[in-house]
Order: sequence, then structure tokens, then C-alpha cells
Amino acid sequence: MTGRDHYYNKSKQEGYRSRAAYKLKQLDDLENVIDRGDAVVDLGAAPGGWLQVAAEKVGPEGRVVGVDLQRIKPFDDDINERVETIRGDMTEERTRDRVIDAAEGKVDAVVSDMAPNMSGEYSLDQARSLHLARQAFETALELLDTGGDFVVKVFEGPDVDDFRADVEEEFQYVRATSPKASRDESSEVYFIAKGRLTAPVRPGDELEVEITDVGNEGDGIASVEGYRLFVPATEEGETVEVRIDDVKPNFGFAQRIDRD
Repeated sequence: MTGRDHYYNKSKQEGYRSRAAYKLKQLDDLENVIDRGDAVVDLGAAPGGWLQVAAEKVGPEGRVVGVDLQRIKPFDDDINERVETIRGDMTEERTRDRVIDAAEGKVDAVVSDMAPNMSGEYSLDQARSLHLARQAFETALELLDTGGDFVVKVFEGPDVDDFRADVEEEFQYVRATSPKASRDESSEVYFIAKGRLTAPVRPGDELEVEITDVGNEGDGIASVEGYRLFVPATEEGETVEVRIDDVKPNFGFAQRIDRD
């Protein structure tokens, strides 16, 4: 039995609307993208396989918003109670605005399996795929709460490395993978971006800060627009020049450079 037949038959047996449901399952197994109680936005959601998986993961306490150009048929079970669907084009601002409104604030994960209508000309299809991935990325930046996760599909080809670099600037780290449920001949790759960064600083930044407190391990603590920064070899009351070493969702680390 081929891999394609395996996941197609498995989806029918287990009640999923598409074999793609197993892609999200496998991506989530790798990096734990969706947790119970999460708020999730699914872009390119039709026919609803990813919505089903996301709704199962978030449980009754969570909620999922799905958007697609195609109509997404209602579900027959309690999944309907935690899923809202929007019919629209994510390349249009009005659709993105509707998704943002439906999300009712910040969300924990944005997942995108969007793909272009295939023309048969790979260079064109790849460029369109990258455009959709960037649309999903922009939506994720608007919607994700601090520490939130992002999953996006793109076809391999020109400018994908540049796209990954842009995503890496906004998250703690990014992993590229092709789940086993992808067809053998497929050129699709998924980026799993973990830990949305909303800090006002980035690694390599140099700035002057005031040490306002000392932590339990003796490191000085500075505040940059409310963001905590740990600086070794400093004392409360000092004003020092620092270089940012590492940035986490809620705090970062820096080294003083005025003694180099």
C-alpha cells in the first residue's frame, strides 16, 4: 500500500475530512504547537481536516477560527461548539480584518496549510505559495500572543530562505520539516515557529540601561519598555551600556560592554 493510500484510507476510517489532518498531527507531535484551552486560527482550512485536529487538541475550553475561500461545511458533533468558520480570501484586507475580529484578541497558535490553485508551472506556483505564506505570517504577527506558535506551508524554491530568516526574527526558533503524511513527490515544506517574540529588543542590539534591581542569582535587572533584561556583573543603581545576547518571550539576557 502506498503512503498516499494509507493516509487517505486512514482519514476515512477515523472520520477526518482530509488526509492532511495527519500532517498537523505529526507537526504538533514534533513541537507541541497546540495545547488544551488554546485559541487557534487555521488559515486555508477547507475542507476541515486541520480544524478537526485543532478542535480535538484545544478541547471544550478552547476555540478555533477557520478561514478559506471555499465554504467549510458544519461539523456534526460537539466540534461545532468550538469552531467558527469564515469564507474569504486571505490576500484581501477585509478577510484578514474578519479573522482578527473573530479571534477576539490574541491567540496561542496560527496554522496555515494554504496553497495556490496549481497552474502546472512550478515557478509560478512556488511564487504564489510564498506570497500566501507571507500573508499568513503577517496575520500571525497581528494575532499571536507573546510566546505563541506559527505553522506555515510553503513550496521549496527561490526566496524561501529569506522568508525563513524573516520568521526567525519574530520567534525564538524555527524548524523546517516535511511530515510523513506529505506525498512523496511533494515539494512542500512546513516551518514550525515557536515562541512569538514581542520584546522591544533583539539579539545584537546595543543600548544604555539602568539597573533597577538584582535577581536571586545576583544578576542586575533592567527594564526596557516594561521588558525585563538580566545583566551579569552589574549592581543596582548603575547605568551601563549593554549588548543583547538572547531574547525570550518574557525576558532577555545582555552583557555589559562599557568595560570591554
